[in-house]
Amino acid sequence: MDLLSFPPIAAILDAAYGLLMALADILQPVAGAASAALAVVVLTLSVRTILIPTGIAQARAEQTRARLAPKLQALRRRYKNDRERMSRETMKLYADEKASPLAGCAPVLVQAPIVGVVYALFLYPVIAGHPNALLSEQLFGVPLGASLAGSIVSGTATASAALVFGVVLVLILLIAEVTRRLFRPEVAASEEVPGGEALARMAGFLQFGTAVVAIFVPLAAALYLLVTVAWTLVQRLVLRRRFPIEPGTGT
Repeated sequence: MDLLSFPPIAAILDAAYGLLMALADILQPVAGAASAALAVVVLTLSVRTILIPTGIAQARAEQTRARLAPKLQALRRRYKNDRERMSRETMKLYADEKASPLAGCAPVLVQAPIVGVVYALFLYPVIAGHPNALLSEQLFGVPLGASLAGSIVSGTATASAALVFGVVLVLILLIAEVTRRLFRPEVAASEEVPGGEALARMAGFLQFGTAVVAIFVPLAAALYLLVTVAWTLVQRLVLRRRFPIEPGTGT
């Protein structure tokens, strides 16, 4: 069964679709043929604004994890041959610090359905039983429903498509590189775990995964990904100042 066809979810998705298309109509006098693409950007920014509290919660959880990391590493070393004792001492540490090992999970669970509904608007050609007109709109002559990979495979790629997708991909890659450099995992801390150094380096390069995804999804979804990674970078920079992590305790 298609989860998006489940009546409550379909109704929510259809309402979000109606809001998006109404926004495109409002922006049409200003943006002309690019009004639908601009609506994607505005809707994405609006959703990210609504989700700022979850970002704050994640930043607080990250700060707590970094603060407790040295103590947790000490417990692992001390009780590495007694997993039951290590588990008890770990939970006691969290209780004493009035923290939770799952503190960073709740914000992700809260935003997942919201992000999922919005992202679906840019992926599916049919919404609640009717055609998704958004995907037939264009940006500089490129349909919002076209993907770079699909255009290349079908032989329908044009110079406009190469330019538009090229700009989107380059921007995503630049943001990924800035994010990797600014929030590089601390290798020294990862050395406590076998293979930790390699995992830490790999985590840094996972930032580029979004660019790979953008190659295969419709242009509307690629625009959503671009705005999202840009917002995330700026938000992390702001929140890192608000919830700083001491050197030597984390990223």
